[in-house]
Amino acid sequence: MIYDISPPISPDLGVFPGDTPVSREVLLSKDDGAPITLSTLRTTVHVGAHVDGANHYGAGAPSVDELPLDRFIGRCQVVTAKVEPGQRVKPSDLARLVIEPRVLIRTGSLPDPNDWNKDFCALTPELVDALASRGVVLIGIDTPSVDTIDSKDLPAHAAFLKNDVSILEGIVLESVPDGVFELVALPLKLQGFDGSPVRAIVRTIEG
Repeated sequence: MIYDISPPISPDLGVFPGDTPVSREVLLSKDDGAPITLSTLRTTVHVGAHVDGANHYGAGAPSVDELPLDRFIGRCQVVTAKVEPGQRVKPSDLARLVIEPRVLIRTGSLPDPNDWNKDFCALTPELVDALASRGVVLIGIDTPSVDTIDSKDLPAHAAFLKNDVSILEGIVLESVPDGVFELVALPLKLQGFDGSPVRAIVRTIEG
């Protein structure tokens, strides 16, 4: 079974305050008699379900096209965090012990990606450190950022950089049960860019 964990990308989708919203310019349309339909997409590379390049939060760090692709495909674990809105997830907040190299954390703190609330949850640096010490190479979260919306020093991002762990943000986990799955969330090969949208899915593992 496949679970689509990407929100639809449309002009209704929320983006980080001050970032570029989604817009579509139709250059040609079959409905108007043109031989093809042709569109231009304009938006931030941090739209919807997306991967951060390390250069998004670290000077001189790898861009999104330079990240190892094997981080974004393979066994993962979906885990619910028991945390109040606006709080950062601590190691003790995870409902289950993490046993896989990729972790997707459900906070339930952004119920509608089209209707942003500012008290979405984030991660503590201690959680990133703890997961990295267990061999985790990617952490995903069902919020727009691993740091809180008002954070200026971005301590969680700094912990990701220190531990060389990759970030997957903006995923939708409401229909996915806790458990072990295969993750596929490959970023586009955007040379030099600081992020990339992905079509993120998890699927059940046979056997």
